[in-house]
Amino acid sequence: MKGNRSLVSIVDDDQSVCESLPDLVWEFGFAAEAFSSAEAFLASDYIDRTECLILDVSMPGMTGPELQKELMIRQRPIPIVFITAQWDEDLRPRLIEQGAVDCLYKPFSEAALLGALSAILKVK
Repeated sequence: MKGNRSLVSIVDDDQSVCESLPDLVWEFGFAAEAFSSAEAFLASDYIDRTECLILDVSMPGMTGPELQKELMIRQRPIPIVFITAQWDEDLRPRLIEQGAVDCLYKPFSEAALLGALSAILKVK
């Protein structure tokens, strides 16, 4: 994490997302760290510094919603923007009801992501 930028952690098993999304988040004015699994994020030193999670819904092993529940159990609530490639009209309302800030369907626009992040964080 560099400077005073708010840290956005990205958790997605898609390697291309883990490679490209941190650059976009940085362009928006936030610091970014990417993790290829929920387990890798939980094992990292970034949980306490993360101010927002961009979290894939469906991943091998622990899913995004399961990570959300684990963070609540650990009393580490982090605002979450879920992302998913699976279209399900019931998914977004269900995730928001469970505490997510937003749920974006891939491929999402830069404006949609910036809007979701801006609802949580301010550019420092």
